[in-house]
Amino acid sequence: MGKYFGTDGFRGEANVNLTADHAYQVGRFLGWYYTQLKKQAGDEESAKIVIGKDTRRSSYMFEYALSAGITASGADAYLLHVTTTPSVAYVTRLDDFDCGVMISASHNPFYDNGIKLLNGSGEKMEESVIELVEAYLDGKLEVFGQAYTEIPFAKRDAIGRTVDYAAGRNRYIGYLISLGKFSFKGKKVGLDCANGSTWNIAKSVFEALGAKTYVIGDAPDGTNINDGVGSTHIENLQKFVVENGLDVGFAYDGDADRCLCVDEKGDVVNGDHILYVLGKYMRERGSLDNNTVVTTVMSNFGLYKAFDAEGIDYAKTKVGDKYVYEYMVQNGCRLGGEQSGHIIISKYATTGDGILTSLKMMEVLMEKKTTLSALCKGLKIYPQVLKNVRVQDKPAAQNDPKVQAAVQAVADRLGSTGRILVRESGTEPVIRVMVEAPTKEECQQCVDSVVEVICNQGHARV
Repeated sequence: MGKYFGTDGFRGEANVNLTADHAYQVGRFLGWYYTQLKKQAGDEESAKIVIGKDTRRSSYMFEYALSAGITASGADAYLLHVTTTPSVAYVTRLDDFDCGVMISASHNPFYDNGIKLLNGSGEKMEESVIELVEAYLDGKLEVFGQAYTEIPFAKRDAIGRTVDYAAGRNRYIGYLISLGKFSFKGKKVGLDCANGSTWNIAKSVFEALGAKTYVIGDAPDGTNINDGVGSTHIENLQKFVVENGLDVGFAYDGDADRCLCVDEKGDVVNGDHILYVLGKYMRERGSLDNNTVVTTVMSNFGLYKAFDAEGIDYAKTKVGDKYVYEYMVQNGCRLGGEQSGHIIISKYATTGDGILTSLKMMEVLMEKKTTLSALCKGLKIYPQVLKNVRVQDKPAAQNDPKVQAAVQAVADRLGSTGRILVRESGTEPVIRVMVEAPTKEECQQCVDSVVEVICNQGHARV
């Protein structure tokens, strides 16, 4: 990860460590860089960059700042307005944009925001380009065989245009509807839109497919995104489903690249459950390429036991949907995701797509003519305890022989009945110690035994 951009874009508190000037400078670079690439390829057309945003108050500020930077550099900015991250990826890929930008801090509170960059294929931007953006932000840009302290402004008729492109979002809605294999008529579906990007999309899609929808989190005011609603506050949808006697509920996060479900009993169906249900379904239909589901190291131990029982192979990547997708592309896999609800179905999308995930879960429900709780029955989620330890030096703590011995002792104790995972945080001075075992008490004992050694060895911050 770089100085500004992490695994999910340039994120921070609006006008604190992510400012309108940052957005303008990012726009300046993207507009200039992609226009230069086209010129070098003999194409004199201006670069085209598409922008979407979520419902945060600051998203408008960043949208205008990005647009100003892009057009000042001679490229055209196409505005999708309030929309989802996966829709930006879809439109970028479908309509031959040079790149795409999504303004969102996903599940974070309203005062945070972020700038996510997508390449022309609708995938997360290559690290090589991210490095150039960061170099420009720091005034140290070297590209095309030349050093730049500043890049030139476009002049006269070379100045770019800003184009209203709400039609692109509508095309994406049509695409989602086209993926519905069954009518949802007779099904009562709860939707929690997190007061975010899906507030004007999800209901339209489900009703077009015949469902009777019951919606919460669909009244954004600029400051209530993710506030007590959405996939990070799933308890509200759980209560809503039970009170209204719904067949199923789906909760999205702020930019709708995640989806969590609630079954007819009000129980949470997380990303691991979704991977299990979709993995089995796709394998039965011969569409689970390589018979492999891609997970991260944070997926529950129970998921792997369930896959073993079903004869489904799995891979584990670092935490982050970026790494899941990279593995899927490199190894020809169709299904992957995270416990948090980032689910990628590569036949249909290049990113996690919450609405798409919910449509595919509905497809399984309709095909099997059963309930969501019944579909999840073969997966037992193991109890988990996770403790974060603030340390002075992450590698030193992780590589300490006594710490490693303590970790191995837990692994030996658990054997095939559980697992321990000790990893460094990518963004904080923290070591995460996580144990999954048959009981919560055993999880806690195992975690405490490792944390005690980390502290006794002098690694913990006081």
